Amino acid sequence: MTLFRTVAPAAEPLTLAEAKAHMRVAHAVEDDLIAGLIRAAREEVERATGLALINQSWRLVLDGWPKGGTVLFRRGPVREVLSVTVFGADGGASLIAAETYQADTISDPARLHLEDRPPPGTALNGIEIDFTAGYGEAGTDVPDLLKRALLMLVAHWYEFRGIYGADSQPVSLPESYLRLIAAHKGPRLR
Repeated sequence: MTLFRTVAPAAEPLTLAEAKAHMRVAHAVEDDLIAGLIRAAREEVERATGLALINQSWRLVLDGWPKGGTVLFRRGPVREVLSVTVFGADGGASLIAAETYQADTISDPARLHLEDRPPPGTALNGIEIDFTAGYGEAGTDVPDLLKRALLMLVAHWYEFRGIYGADSQPVSLPESYLRLIAAHKGPRLR
């Protein structure tokens, strides 16, 4: 089972102005640094929680169907299943009709169920499921606790940026950040 992003989010959940206001930075000298910290903090929060904060596209690649025919997604919140493709022995792709499977995007983790599962013709990576995940298109769609966690992480990394070298980053995760994301780190498949 492999999961990778196919389309990155179009925006970040925090604006540069929000981060600078939180850290009380009034100058523009380090805007590129702060923007990079925002991106890195989003990636860290997404990695730690298994969530996609801003809408983005993902591909789940499977060798075969799980027993019972229900596929669990390791990235959420799933907004839509875009396609389910099964590859034959010759490498040809067969798209499975959307009306033949059930997508449950309400459950956590989201799941996809197929009663009739065409077997892949290859032993490795024979099934691809494309889907979108995220809370929405803008930072205003992201839950407040996760935005606060991002602010804490950006500020922490900004404060300690000069003490340790680039090869030692990130140095640490602040306790306040860990507390804020704890509610979103429920039981997830890794």
